[in-house]
Amino acid sequence: MTLKEFFIDYPRVALAFSGGVDSAYLLHAAIRYGAQVRAYYVKSSFQPGFEMEDACRLAEELGADMRILEVDVLGLPEVTANPANRCYHCKRAVFGEIMRAAGEDGYEVLMDGTNASDDAGDRPGMKALEEMAVRSPLRECGLTKQEIRRLSREAGLFTWDKPAYACLATRIPTGCEITAERLEKTEAAEGFLFSMGLRDFRVRLLADCARLQVQESQLPLLLENRSRILQELKKYYSGVLLDLEVRSEQ
Repeated sequence: MTLKEFFIDYPRVALAFSGGVDSAYLLHAAIRYGAQVRAYYVKSSFQPGFEMEDACRLAEELGADMRILEVDVLGLPEVTANPANRCYHCKRAVFGEIMRAAGEDGYEVLMDGTNASDDAGDRPGMKALEEMAVRSPLRECGLTKQEIRRLSREAGLFTWDKPAYACLATRIPTGCEITAERLEKTEAAEGFLFSMGLRDFRVRLLADCARLQVQESQLPLLLENRSRILQELKKYYSGVLLDLEVRSEQ
């Protein structure tokens, strides 16, 4: 099956829209192939501000219909306790809200941007999507992350080279309570590193320290600005550590 064939079969669809590479391309494809699509962006404590900015910008550039929803993920004990299957509970809550809103708007089919490169065995949240009958056209059509980036570039989408970005909750170790304070300092620390030109990195919580994971190619930039980074991040953490198991290039 191709995306064109998918949208012939499902000409009226709702999209769980994050503003990332995959859902951005899926929104573009739905519009390109003539589907009536409404994008739903969920605003929560787990999403940094720039994600919503990117989602709004892309929707405007595509002339897409977008609705912003709010979900209080910090009001869900099964999520804030941060168990190993936290993502499952979070997805159930977030997609449940999208399905409710989409139903109100007259959309019966909900899709998301899961692609063929995503490993279902390593993502508890995908179990929730399967249980809720969420469609994943990119995955169903066999489109990998690399192919989606190429197609996005050809389509002129600014998201084509956007780094993969997991939610802020992933920076907090399993079993460690997720709080607004921990999420806020994570966003502040990562926002500062973004402003310095770093990309595709993580600031993970380790005890009360920040553990930095960056790509090998960005180590020189990181070390060149070591003093500034220490000065800024120690506003939020008791120590700043560099993980020598660097992130792979994406």
